[in-house]
Amino acid sequence: MIGILAVQISFGQPAEDADDSGAISTIAAQPFGTVVLSLMLVGFVALALLQLLEVLLGMGSPGARVVAAARTVLYGILVATIATLLFAGDDGDSGNEQARDLTAWAMGLPGGRFLVAVAGLVVLGVGLHSAYLGLTRRFLADLRTHQLSGPARTTVAALGAIGYPARGVIMIFAGLFLGQAAVEYDPDEAKGVDATLRSFAETGAGPWLLTVVAVGLLVFAAYCCFDARYRRL
Repeated sequence: MIGILAVQISFGQPAEDADDSGAISTIAAQPFGTVVLSLMLVGFVALALLQLLEVLLGMGSPGARVVAAARTVLYGILVATIATLLFAGDDGDSGNEQARDLTAWAMGLPGGRFLVAVAGLVVLGVGLHSAYLGLTRRFLADLRTHQLSGPARTTVAALGAIGYPARGVIMIFAGLFLGQAAVEYDPDEAKGVDATLRSFAETGAGPWLLTVVAVGLLVFAAYCCFDARYRRL
């Protein structure tokens, strides 16, 4: 959904904010949207618990646990967003507004500026790790590739090689914006996914750069279907 909305933005079509909240609001407006959101809520709760268990049980390398901790927070925010929309009937703020509000709250804490800077580094690190996985195709080690035929294995490898870097680019820029907010002590510099995507459209490459990233997100969505089916446990 984020990829589709990003494509709409890249060509100047009216669209909701191209972030998680915008995608969730778009789904809610569709027929049977409440049913779909309820299923998504269960799924994101499961994802958040899975990532939390990876942190608490010390699964994987220290770097992998840091990534799992970041994902736990991300999925927790999505759970709160969907639950608010389902049970409170609140459309919710855009991801950009949420990013600024959360950053402003964090900066109000003792050592808040340092916390925001660390958060920016974590998001940046997760983005770099995502890009690294795609460029090196290390993600294939997490799949039961022996169960895939030759053409299917080639397809999955191509989807991941394109999708992981696309997701990584967005997170890298989001992390940089958080770092800028910490350096300038200005919560308004923090940007959600929607503002990060729009910043691509404002570059010299214009909407084409955003289109490439948006298509990359759609490709990553296709890869995730294979990941869910063939994930190595």
